[in-house]
Amino acid sequence: MSRDPQSPLPARSEPPSTPSTGLPSESPLLSLHAAVVFLAAFLIGLIMGGLMFLHEKSVPAAVATGLVTAGGSVSVLHKLIG
Repeated sequence: MSRDPQSPLPARSEPPSTPSTGLPSESPLLSLHAAVVFLAAFLIGLIMGGLMFLHEKSVPAAVATGLVTAGGSVSVLHKLIG
């Protein structure tokens, strides 16, 4: 049995859709924008904390500097990257 060359190709059938279970679709915990902002803030805080440790040789001062720098840079990075 051969196909008539003038007839159109049969349409590709779609697989049957799965029934909805009523659960909302999973969304990511953080958006890509938030992840980039927090990652950049973490890196800035890590660098500043490391520089403070090299300067002062004090772990508490380095940790405090890193946390303050990372926290302060989040809002700036949000505006710059957004």
